[in-house]
Amino acid sequence: MINISLKNKKALVCGASQGIGKAIAVELAALGASCMLLARNEEKLKSVLSELISIEGQSHDYQVVDFTDIDAFKSIIQRLADVHNFDIIINNTGGPAAGLIFDADAFAFENAFRQHLVCNHIIAQAIVPGMKERQWGRIINIISTSVRIPLDNLGVSNTIRAAVASWSKTLSNELAQDGITVNSLLPGFISTSRLTEVAEGFAKRNKISTHEMEAKMKSSVPAKRFGDPSEIAAVAAFLASPAASYVNGVCIPVDGGRTGSI
Repeated sequence: MINISLKNKKALVCGASQGIGKAIAVELAALGASCMLLARNEEKLKSVLSELISIEGQSHDYQVVDFTDIDAFKSIIQRLADVHNFDIIINNTGGPAAGLIFDADAFAFENAFRQHLVCNHIIAQAIVPGMKERQWGRIINIISTSVRIPLDNLGVSNTIRAAVASWSKTLSNELAQDGITVNSLLPGFISTSRLTEVAEGFAKRNKISTHEMEAKMKSSVPAKRFGDPSEIAAVAAFLASPAASYVNGVCIPVDGGRTGSI
């Protein structure tokens, strides 16, 4: 029988105030995990916290963090790691601003690198030692299908997402012997505020309405629709579960079939 129970597991969920991060927190809690929610907006975090199921004796909490303030972020993560034995890490951070790569400010790459890869690494270095002691852990990175095929008008994002994917694969090789898996999810067109921002950028470039642009985007997906954050959360929950113990070092597109590669 497949075992997807997360009872007695503790999850650190980044970007949990909305969208994909929120959906993952809701799903992990439904499977029995205790969730620590991280994001910048405290009011939204409180709202998500109130929605989390607690039927297995879980204890949920939140912590306000700013992924752009690296020193403060590192201090907070280390403090949390000293207090909690996290079994699951969900690395999920809002993407860099849309735009052509040639037009991007050089420092935009550095800032995005710090917010994504450096913050992921800080979390891993603080929490993985405890996972090693227990010989069990799950690290799940929410990236983008641009890891497979770069997306138009997302130059900085394409570059940084690829770096995170390479970091993830390398880390998976190093930690597998300790019972820790490291995998990445590649969301396609998922109905979030981020997708709205991207659609608006595409629409402006193509001089059409956002509604028309969204219709074009949907038509490029074999499923002919945008995905729901809960559909990303379902795959993340599986990867976090005992059932996925031999799934390691992979990038899994969750995109309705849109990515044009095997």
